[in-house]
Amino acid sequence: MPVPFERPLVRTIVERLAEPHGKIQILMGPRQTGKTTALLQAMEQIALPVHFATASQVETSGAWIRAQWEMARLKADDDAPCVLVLDEVQLVEQWSAFVKECWDEDYRAGRDLRVVLSGSSTLLLQQGLREALTGRFELIRSPHWSLSECEEAFGYSLEDYLHFGGFPGGAPLIHDETRWLDYMLDAVIEPSITRDVMAMETVRKPALMRRLFYLGAPYSAQELSFRKLQGQLDDAGNTTTIAHYLDLLSNADLLTGLQKYSPSLVRSRNSSPRLLVADTALMTAAWQGRRDALRDDPDVRGHLVESAVGAYLLTRSKRDRFDLYWWREGAYEVDFVCAKGDRLLAIEVKSGRVRSTAGLLEFARRYPGASLLVVGSPECPLRDFLKGEVELF
Repeated sequence: MPVPFERPLVRTIVERLAEPHGKIQILMGPRQTGKTTALLQAMEQIALPVHFATASQVETSGAWIRAQWEMARLKADDDAPCVLVLDEVQLVEQWSAFVKECWDEDYRAGRDLRVVLSGSSTLLLQQGLREALTGRFELIRSPHWSLSECEEAFGYSLEDYLHFGGFPGGAPLIHDETRWLDYMLDAVIEPSITRDVMAMETVRKPALMRRLFYLGAPYSAQELSFRKLQGQLDDAGNTTTIAHYLDLLSNADLLTGLQKYSPSLVRSRNSSPRLLVADTALMTAAWQGRRDALRDDPDVRGHLVESAVGAYLLTRSKRDRFDLYWWREGAYEVDFVCAKGDRLLAIEVKSGRVRSTAGLLEFARRYPGASLLVVGSPECPLRDFLKGEVELF
């Protein structure tokens, strides 16, 4: 029987839980990226008693959290502190307040209970962390799977990865694109919109929210003004509403709007966004899985490749703490700009279409000291870049 693939974050979980009197560990990431699997793999490697519990829609009371906490306390002693894992914790109403109460009791009593919380809604977890757990937690991110992980775990080619993205649950289905598409729509996209975004925020026009995603995802790696979006959406409301809904989709790891780079923050925020999916599978699904168009149309394939590079940079930006933009002035354009402190990196993506590097050169002229990178060139092959083998800063 083959050994299950283990992501690097499993080792991070194990190492964090080896620390006595540490902080609450929050495993956070998009839906269907294998968070529960990673937790179970980590628990098999920990030489401590473990109490693992998963919340459900039925358990909406903080009494459930307290009951699980008490069971973990009973398993612990002075020689072997217990590990408490609460999965899907965001399903419990006011979960963060009850976690804070139990955690603070242990702190005052000197108990070394090691706690991991995880959930499928990044939005609801973030809300709870802001409300009650400031200073008490550390994040462990579970991003979409990288090209390296998909190659090793599923034998993906670069073309497979561009089309099917980094959702491990869909990997067994890629030879039946209808089933794969159903999986993406039913298990990833719709739950992310209806259970995550709409559960956290009062969305006055849920049909508009859904339509915004399905309209915007095929335009990934393209500039689309809010007014143009408004013109293509039925019952669109004003541009402020659309901008707000795009922010919510971004927080749910679905679709974001990159702003133009400018030293002027106000100007950057007021610019037309360049739409970008968080994983290319979301773009493919919005295209209804039309692999022939994504493969054979040079312009569409170009946007798919640029989206893969952009999604990789989005993931890296959260881990390495840099800001991601795009840039255009007049006829000059740069696909991506990474800004970290006073360091700038301008990135152009070569995807088979005829592309000029004039934008990079103009960017360097206007911003002396900026580094330049052409992804898809002999010096920086696309596959090497997506595998994380190219330094950014």
